[in-house]
Amino acid sequence: MCNLNISGQLIRIIFGLLLIALVWLGPQTQLLTVEHMRQWYLGWLGLLPLISGTVAFFPVYAILGDGHKK
Repeated sequence: MCNLNISGQLIRIIFGLLLIALVWLGPQTQLLTVEHMRQWYLGWLGLLPLISGTVAFFPVYAILGDGHKK
């Protein structure tokens, strides 16, 4: 069951990869401040749009009965 069109998938995949890149390219020093740690954790949230873009399914659209694939 797909409820995303191609452009929605691409946007989610690119956004997810950018957030995950924050994890890998994030703070490279031994001294991590609280601000840097928040950015590091935020990067792992990129898994959500990456997975939803890859499988072309966004659960919120299914719950609301809305979809972008017509």
